[in-house]
Amino acid sequence: MIALIADKLADGQFLLSMLVAVAAAATVLTLAIPLTEGNSLQKRMKGVASEREKIRARERDRLNRQKDKVTLRQEPKQYMRRVVDQFKLGDWLGTETAKLQLLMAGYRGPQAEVGFLFFRLVAPIGLFLFTLFYVFVLNDFGQPFMVKIGIAIAAAYLGIKAPEVFLSNQIGKRQASMRLAFPDALDLLLICVESGMSMEHACRKVAGEIGTQSVPLAEEFALCTAELAYLAERRQAYENLALRTGLESVKSVSTALIQAERYGTPLGTALRTLAQESRDQRMMEAEKKAASLPPKLTVPMILFFLPVLFVVIMTPALIQVFKWQ
Repeated sequence: MIALIADKLADGQFLLSMLVAVAAAATVLTLAIPLTEGNSLQKRMKGVASEREKIRARERDRLNRQKDKVTLRQEPKQYMRRVVDQFKLGDWLGTETAKLQLLMAGYRGPQAEVGFLFFRLVAPIGLFLFTLFYVFVLNDFGQPFMVKIGIAIAAAYLGIKAPEVFLSNQIGKRQASMRLAFPDALDLLLICVESGMSMEHACRKVAGEIGTQSVPLAEEFALCTAELAYLAERRQAYENLALRTGLESVKSVSTALIQAERYGTPLGTALRTLAQESRDQRMMEAEKKAASLPPKLTVPMILFFLPVLFVVIMTPALIQVFKWQ
């Protein structure tokens, strides 16, 4: 057996035949393996697309289940709706600026707009009539007739401005809360994006985690998640997020997300830079408030601290002076 193997190895024609067979088998395998594997990239893209459809379907189901429990949109009250429709308040009191302020204040849906228009009509009339009744019936303050009418007109003007002042205060409170928590939310968004999450997953994760610091910011990210699942253009969802918050830092992030969607620019680098800028801006605002404390404390110190200090210093001396007189 060993002698036969040695004879075959010494045979040049046999070795040539073996080499040709091995080369033919390698060629066949090289050509056949790609055909059996298929297009892996195409499979991955199909998997991503199917996963996105699953996310959208899951978000729709979740929102439909929560529709009966908690909703951001409420139906307007019937008497308010009748008053608004009868006097056509939407034509001469409803403006785009007022609608934008309602969104920024966190009031959405037809109930918010109808309520705002209703109180813009009722508040000045109610305050005007109440002031007339007070100054002419309850207490006239000893003033002439024209002065009383002027007081009633001033009360009506206060009623006109009261809903706008209320919205401005609500917007300021929401923006202060979101501005304080946004750098942390941006860091969470950066971590989620760099870990491979999609924007829908990342926004939903940020909305769930940032609620302990800022409920309005968590609400806005949750709305952005729903809009990313529903709207045909993702750019519109980012623009709506910036519009509802009214913060410059959120507008910058929205612009970066839109550019990343349109041009394919790296999102992680832009988010990291914006997160650092947001933290620096928050630190600068804290330093600005700290630097403004000495001027603000000057008047209270003059009015309250210095008189007490003079009393403490001069009282023993005055006691001694009066004692020796």
